[in-house]
Formats: sequence, C-alpha cells, structure tokens
Amino acid sequence: MIDRTKPLHAGTDSDRDLYALVEAFFENAFTTDNPLITEAVRRMLAAGGKRLRPRFTLLAAESNGADARDHLPLAAYMELIHVGTLIHDDVVDGAMTRRGVNATAVDFGNRVSVLAGDYLFAWIFKNVTAKYASPVPNILASTLADITDGEVLQHRAVGKLDLPLADYIEIAVKKTATLFAASAECGALVSGASPLRARALRDFGMYYGIAFQMLDDLLDFTASESELGKPVGNDLREHKMTIPLILGMENEKSGLRASLERFFAGNDSGERLIVAVGEAGGFVRTREAISGYVERAKMSLAPLGTAPARAELVALADALSRDSAARAR
Repeated sequence: MIDRTKPLHAGTDSDRDLYALVEAFFENAFTTDNPLITEAVRRMLAAGGKRLRPRFTLLAAESNGADARDHLPLAAYMELIHVGTLIHDDVVDGAMTRRGVNATAVDFGNRVSVLAGDYLFAWIFKNVTAKYASPVPNILASTLADITDGEVLQHRAVGKLDLPLADYIEIAVKKTATLFAASAECGALVSGASPLRARALRDFGMYYGIAFQMLDDLLDFTASESELGKPVGNDLREHKMTIPLILGMENEKSGLRASLERFFAGNDSGERLIVAVGEAGGFVRTREAISGYVERAKMSLAPLGTAPARAELVALADALSRDSAARAR
C-alpha cells in the first residue's frame, strides 16, 4: 500500500524511493489472467534488476510536476516489455541463467517461455490501449517492432568482421535504446509535458540507451559472472560483433582482426582474444564512446530547466561513465 500522505522524496534518496515504488507495485498489483504466465513473470521479476526503464518513466513524469505514484502502471508496463524480451532472448540464445537464477526456459521449457512472452506483450497492449490515449500505444507498438528488428539485424551480423560502426549503432538503437527512449517519452506525455520537453526526454533515453548497450558489451569482456548476472563472454561465444571488437579492429597495427578470425575458426582461446582487444585499445575507445553518448544525453535535458528530476537523470547517466572508466583502465 502506497502512503500518499508522505512526500515521495522525504528524508531519503529519491531514486531509491522510485525503485521501492516499482517493486511494491509488482509485488502487490501485478497479475494476469493466466496463473502460469503470472508465475513465470514473477520469477523473472524476483530475480532482480535495476528497474531503469520504469524509473525513466517516473522521473520523466516528475520532471513535469506529476506525482510518480499516479503513473506506476505505465512504468510497470515498460519493465514488463523488457522482461518479455528477455524471456524470448533466453530461448533464442539457449541461455541457462538470467540475473543469477534459472532462465525461464529452464524452469518452464521453451514452448511455455515463448508463449509467456507472447502473452505478456498482448496483455500489456490490451491494458495500454484501454488506459492511454494516442500516441502512447503507437509509441510502444513501434518500440516493440524496433526491438524485434534490432534482434534480427544483430543475428544477421553474427561473425561479420566488417560490420560498420553505423550498423552496430543501428542495432543498439533498436534493440536497447528505443525502449529507454519510449519509457522517458511516455512518462513525459502522460504528465502533460510540452512537445519540447517530451522530445528532450526521448533524446535523453535514446542516448542513454546507446551508452548502456555499449557498457553491456564492454562488461561481457571485463566483468565477472556475479557482477553481470549471466555468464560472461556470451557475445564472444556467439560471435557477435560488439563495440570493443569494432573499435579495436580500427587499430590495424594491432593484429586484432587476425586474432578474431582465429577465434571464430576455433583456433584461439577467448582469454587471449580478450587480452588482444584490450591491447588494441578496444576497451579504452569504448569508454570514450560511452562518455560521448552520456554527454549528449545530459545536454539533451536542457529544456527541463531546474526540475529536480533532471539531476537524478544526470546521475544515472554519469554512472555509466564511471562504470565504463572502471572497466577500461
């Protein structure tokens, strides 16, 4: 039960309050008409997560003077879209774990997992179209199409050593950044934001999302499994062309391309390849790229003026830069 007599930010860190609000909503208010689907989704939610997408929605609403508690259902839908994509991704990738626990397919099987993701998307849109006026349903429909398109583009780029940086960015935009952008934009729209502010928040989410994907790609090389919440090196094993590889191969003197060719052919170890990527400058240049998108994200928030939520969004973006700097020394 949410206490509306208490100011949202009273005496505590507001970002932590928003996280708690989202968690309480899932615990007390989330259910679908299908008990099996509800159980599968609840297990995924219970595994944790930063709940960044719903927090973007709530912070965007707050930046326009709204009470975040009035927009919890919409924020929850953003996280549930993300959960649905993760359930499907784990089936496609054959993943065994997610956030340190069994992937949904391990506990429920591939068939139920695919159907659970499908049902969840349909359930979300049934509710969104019933409760929210245009353009919110249109934005979310377009977002889901982009996410699927991005996954297909990434699949087609597997093992493509000559993947242009622009193509990588397009994949990152579609499979990751677009949901961050939609989360922020929809939070702005439902709180009555001006078109200028709604666009600013969408741009923030887009730039943040690109940096977020780049950091995720960097962590696949440099994090531990406990830190990442899933097996490290998955991208390498699946021969995905991620940003550290692309930027590292731009250093033609490094010999990274030859090392990558040997690895893809099964003639070299992942450990040696990771060292080669670092020596080629792939990690440092990825950190620089992340910092560039973080700065663009922060600059896009100028139309928000001195709204308190602006500082919280900036802090979330700065955290990406700090995390990447710690990984690319």
